Amino acid sequence: MEMRFSAGVTPAGSGLTLRGLAVPYDKPAQIGNFSERFTAHALRSACEGQDILALQDHDAAKLLGRTRSGTLQLEDRADGLHFALDLPDTERGRDVHAMAKRGDLGGVSIGFSDAVDEWQGRETRIIHGARLHEISIISSHPAYAETFVEPRSRPLGEIYHVERYRDRVLTMLRL
Repeated sequence: MEMRFSAGVTPAGSGLTLRGLAVPYDKPAQIGNFSERFTAHALRSACEGQDILALQDHDAAKLLGRTRSGTLQLEDRADGLHFALDLPDTERGRDVHAMAKRGDLGGVSIGFSDAVDEWQGRETRIIHGARLHEISIISSHPAYAETFVEPRSRPLGEIYHVERYRDRVLTMLRL
């Protein structure tokens, strides 16, 4: 059997897609008794071959997608780490999408390790790089208030194709 799909479109997708900002760069967040921020492109390596999970509320039993299967796509941009997530056609996937449509989700959080960081006194942590393990769609309050998640009903490949075309046109207009 031969199958044909448009370039970049996930063939088995549910059509229920989320996208958003997982980590804002150069925006501080209050973490307990200190402030923390990621420098620009601190998570660039996460977009280069690692298998990153998409979870609900940091719960490994609530898997929503992963980079290895192509259901989670990450893009490192100047303002932060963006994502597109093709949700599974399951009760959980449909529920998460419905909550996103209603605006009920809190935002996005991440799980990481091996941080390359520096401290300015005891109050400010600056992260220059880290190993990303997962992004989580958060029901309540994420550490970084600038994160966001929004629903999309188009497949992942179509979203990125349209965004890249728009970005190319905007770049050409600036010249």
